Amino acid sequence: MSGHRTTATDPYFPASGDSRYRVHRYEIALEYRPGPNRLAGTARLSAIAGRAPLTEFALDLAAFKIGRLQVDGRTPHYTHRGGKLRIRPPKPLPAGAAFTVEVHWSGNPQPVRSPWGGLGWEELTDGALVASQPVGAPSWYPCNDRPADKASYQISVNTPSPYTVAAGGRLLTRTAKASTTTWVYEQTAPTSSYLVGLSIGMYQTVLLGDPGLGGVPQSAHVPAHLLAKFSRDFARQPAMMRLFEELFGPYPLGEYTVVVADEDLDVPVEAQGLSLFGVNHVDGVRGSERLIAHELAHQWFGNSVTIGDWRHIWLNEGFAKYAEWLWSERSGGRTAQELALAAHRLLAAQPQDLILADPGRKLMFDDRLYQRGGLAVHAIRCALGDGAFFRMLRDWAGVHRHGVVTTAVFTAHVARYAPEPVEGLLTSWLHEPALPPLPTTRPLPPRPTYPPTSSGPANG
Repeated sequence: MSGHRTTATDPYFPASGDSRYRVHRYEIALEYRPGPNRLAGTARLSAIAGRAPLTEFALDLAAFKIGRLQVDGRTPHYTHRGGKLRIRPPKPLPAGAAFTVEVHWSGNPQPVRSPWGGLGWEELTDGALVASQPVGAPSWYPCNDRPADKASYQISVNTPSPYTVAAGGRLLTRTAKASTTTWVYEQTAPTSSYLVGLSIGMYQTVLLGDPGLGGVPQSAHVPAHLLAKFSRDFARQPAMMRLFEELFGPYPLGEYTVVVADEDLDVPVEAQGLSLFGVNHVDGVRGSERLIAHELAHQWFGNSVTIGDWRHIWLNEGFAKYAEWLWSERSGGRTAQELALAAHRLLAAQPQDLILADPGRKLMFDDRLYQRGGLAVHAIRCALGDGAFFRMLRDWAGVHRHGVVTTAVFTAHVARYAPEPVEGLLTSWLHEPALPPLPTTRPLPPRPTYPPTSSGPANG
């Protein structure tokens, strides 16, 4: 997918990341003590220099004490301030060279301050969680913090034995010593730094449904007092998984885990193979079911198919919003058309100053971006018709699986499925602030189903 890489620096967060190299693997070992909120870590990064020799490069890391730092086993010159670890290797790294960086750090992790509150490592009443979108990852580990730089991760966490550690990926080992336990997780799928999730707390672990042969293993870590409500609220998640695999193509990761933290969270948060919810999202009457669908859909849109920079965030949020509508439509709730009408009414009454494909840093998490993003996807569905639309959607998730995309890549993709030109439609929804008229589904000529059924009488 390297042909779709975007601008060297993210226009919304020019200080984040370093485009002169890329990381393909992180091996992170942490020791965490919840009482004093004390974190000590070592990280080994396997990286590749870009097209020019590297006389220096930077990692993003908050104000921790640096112990040892080595590049290819040798001690470099470095400075560490303003969240940047600037490293000058003993001799320049040749263009295209593989190199390793080892960093030891320690301190009291704090969230990164942002216009949206603290991001990244958050100390809870009893435990901790990580919610990094968009630039919170450096609050707890050294990284190249740009969404386009995706890597595999192994994360080891040593913490007092009563605590459960949840992270994205497969649990490889859990080793108990006298009073502490070490949990080791492996995430083989290419993962953006902001999507590395972690939660440490007092949880009961439950399995959701029986995945059966070839199904996706789904588990949850939940405070014991919420188990009864949780089991009602999340009962339909396995059915959601089956629907989304039908509509979007195979689940792109190895497993899916949900965590309910034992306190309120403003919004649930997606991470790679992992979603975090708060107590306030568990009410025993499925009051937050649309959010369960939203976070699950992000595993395809955002986590597997990842934006090159933050201007394109509607490609994450518009599709996750539309997945809520598709789940509602297919599970006996309101149809996507009814939900589109409600969203359109809502937006029509609000200021028309949001450009979906480049909302600006200030509006990138504005609720209007989510609603208008869902409407834009619905407008494309109406223009293409269901047969071509769902083919387009599955191919989008399939062709760009574990890749990096932009709005321009998406609009070119849509055009290939359209029965007639859609440039005008896409421009009005994505690049102009005025709200276009409500899209409506039109009667369509019969189209072949997707995937095509074999010839002969239909079964069942």
